[in-house]
Amino acid sequence: MLEVDGSVLEGGGQIVRSAVALSAITGIPIRLRNIRAGRDRPGLRYQHCAAVRSVASVCNARVDGSDVGGDALTFSPEKIEKRSISVDIGTAGSIPMVLQAWLPVVLECGGEIVAQGGTEVPLSPTIDYFERVLGHVIRSHGGNFFTTIVQRGYYPRGGGIVRLVVEPSNMRPISFSGPAADCGIVSCSSGLPDHVTARQASSAASVLEGEGIDGIPVEYDRRDGPGAGSSVTAWVGCRGACALGRRGVPAELVGSSAARGLVDELRLQGDVDRYLGDQLLIYLARHGGQYSCTEYTLHARTMVWLLEKFGLFVDVHEGRPVVFACAGGS
Repeated sequence: MLEVDGSVLEGGGQIVRSAVALSAITGIPIRLRNIRAGRDRPGLRYQHCAAVRSVASVCNARVDGSDVGGDALTFSPEKIEKRSISVDIGTAGSIPMVLQAWLPVVLECGGEIVAQGGTEVPLSPTIDYFERVLGHVIRSHGGNFFTTIVQRGYYPRGGGIVRLVVEPSNMRPISFSGPAADCGIVSCSSGLPDHVTARQASSAASVLEGEGIDGIPVEYDRRDGPGAGSSVTAWVGCRGACALGRRGVPAELVGSSAARGLVDELRLQGDVDRYLGDQLLIYLARHGGQYSCTEYTLHARTMVWLLEKFGLFVDVHEGRPVVFACAGGS
């Protein structure tokens, strides 16, 4: 059984989610210890437990110790099977992060998941970033899946529902060439006046236009839900950024924050933004290829370390940009 120290490097939920996904993919049982040992609230939280359950459900894994607050667990997978599952985080925990663990496991055989929790949560990509940035890249490399945002759930109330349907897919090596074609702004809100989404989007577009980025398509998603909240996600090609509304913060500042985050990424060299850089490493290690990223983040360093423990090696050429490469994949 492979021992994985959950306190290494990033030392947070990323290790939990990625370790169980890699265990399922490789068939290697693991014992994960010191889970989130350096965090203010160490041990497993609700969204980590949901990610473990979602992966375990599609590979018939035997799991011990996956309770909230637990600092260790064992995960012993069997064969991955196509299944339709549902998982309720039970809080406003991040649905996108649960999907990040589940998706690479089921791409080859297909499957379906209905996840309940938060679609827009602090310290997490929005569901729009998952769909429009990460999802765009995976689909353009052979992944065949469809995302339906049934209901948005904003922190702290949650209540979001997302359905993801994956058809059996043959992924190609990860690579990027040519100019970025896809771009957009999505402005969303729930339980707030209609003008909030318009003000957020207008502010984001204004910042981007000031940088010479004109004519970006804008989408609005204003719907009722269990709680109040708002978000803006902006992207150009494989670089994106997002911002969440909160009480007392003007809608204009939410929109401009997302846009300025995107501008910061666009000013740097690289095929993908710093967040997508670590999210793609599991696909690179499995399917081969090469891409560059604006920064070699602590999350990316953690993923490279973790992949090596499972016998999956990624070559890293440090610099600005950093280049990740893998000749063959698993």
